[in-house]
Amino acid sequence: MNAAAGPEQILAIDVGTQSVRALAFDARGALLASARIPIEPYVSAHPGWAEQDPDLYWRTLGDACRRVLADPAVHRDAIVALTITTQRSTVVVTDETGRPLRPAIVWLDQRRTDGLPFIPGTTGLAFRALGLRETVMGFMADCEANWIRSNEPEAWRAIRHYLGLSGYLVHRLTGRFADSAAAQVGYLPFDFKRQAWAAAGDWKWFAAPVEPAWLPDLVPATARLGELTAEAAEATGLPAGLSVIAAAADKACEVLGSGALGPDMASLSYGTTATVNTTTARYIEPIRYVPPYPAAIPGEWTMEIQVYRGYWMVEWFKREFGHREVALAGESGVEPEVLFDELVRAVPAGSMGLTLQPYWSPGVRIPGPEAKGAIIGFGDVHTRAHLYRAILEGLAYALREGAERTAGRTGVPITSLRIAGGGSRSPAAVQLTADIFGLPVGRAHTHEASGLGAAIDAAVGVGLHRDVRSAAAEMVRVGEVRDPDPATHALYDELYRGVYRRMYGRLQPLYREIRRITGYPPG
Repeated sequence: MNAAAGPEQILAIDVGTQSVRALAFDARGALLASARIPIEPYVSAHPGWAEQDPDLYWRTLGDACRRVLADPAVHRDAIVALTITTQRSTVVVTDETGRPLRPAIVWLDQRRTDGLPFIPGTTGLAFRALGLRETVMGFMADCEANWIRSNEPEAWRAIRHYLGLSGYLVHRLTGRFADSAAAQVGYLPFDFKRQAWAAAGDWKWFAAPVEPAWLPDLVPATARLGELTAEAAEATGLPAGLSVIAAAADKACEVLGSGALGPDMASLSYGTTATVNTTTARYIEPIRYVPPYPAAIPGEWTMEIQVYRGYWMVEWFKREFGHREVALAGESGVEPEVLFDELVRAVPAGSMGLTLQPYWSPGVRIPGPEAKGAIIGFGDVHTRAHLYRAILEGLAYALREGAERTAGRTGVPITSLRIAGGGSRSPAAVQLTADIFGLPVGRAHTHEASGLGAAIDAAVGVGLHRDVRSAAAEMVRVGEVRDPDPATHALYDELYRGVYRRMYGRLQPLYREIRRITGYPPG
């Protein structure tokens, strides 16, 4: 059925790396009220570790719900569904009752378990023949289950439930050990093509050695996960019995909330990890042997290319060089990124030759595991403005390269872009992106694209809309479109094709030599 103008409201919870947000939407996608509570992203007992108390997420979720309910635009009795989207690849292990056995391992964690035996038998031989041994060994070394088993045997023996953050919070909300199939992104025995746990005998059970009984029941996005328990109702202030509807992981919800529903439109996320995603109804690997992830649309996928620590570089710049803008932003109540636009405008396109390759963390295949560090060269840093503009240009170059790769895989050219994430708040960054791609860039009517995507799934789940695509047509609107400047795009296109696209191939042998000499990154 189509949504009718009415009082129905949907509450979406977005648990990110740096904050927990409670967002109230109506059936047409209008953001009625929001509450954002910052959280410590992680604590680090040892270098490279990133952990957090799982109960912190739960307490903050409850506080955010109560804050948004206090807004006069939100009517508790009008809320027809609750849904949740969370950061990906954060792991919580619990006992039989759901009590955490140790801190959550946050997705930013860098610990590894090296020296594990490789996949045995013909599967291992096949991986070697295909040149995938290092990729698979990287998966195993990064898998949290291998680290817990090797280093915390007492906790390992006590595990009865192995959950993503979303699954843990679903249990706290409903009492069920269940989760959305579209939230399973991480080092797990998950079959991305079937969007289900891997079949018995699959190599992933060896690489990620969890017990099948530990994993949650999976339901597709838009399906009902359960209902709010009395205990959860007391913690959140929401009514007991409220339907809890499955959404998807935060990036998948962001793609849906930005309105990128086909392979011809790319969704750019300027978040901690910058990504470019396109949605496809077919299972297509964006890079050979690297799977697409489940989309927030049931039975579909998002082809994702990541720039690890992408917009984190802007946060780094803000911390090291942006004290003035941060102070002024606090006084004027605007985001620092808006004030950084002055730095972008102070430097011509191309940053007077300064070029950045944003490979500050190793990749899976492109860039490969040897890539560690950013390369800045071919120009002078006259002012911090040159560095800031070069960072934004490097990110946009890398995302354009990823978009071209996915378009090559689908055979469908990308004709328009949608942008979301913290960086989308900067008009200069959006314009720069349009100029580098040579395509129009649209922003959704709300910056809360991930929460909106989750709300779309929930609206379908409780029957306010017929299906996800019709819901998105009603609930997503373009707030602004920036068109590329032809002359600026011509300059960027020459730099991109003549310089940027050639950098990694030229520098890869040097990366490998650095790795050989220093032993870092390990592998």
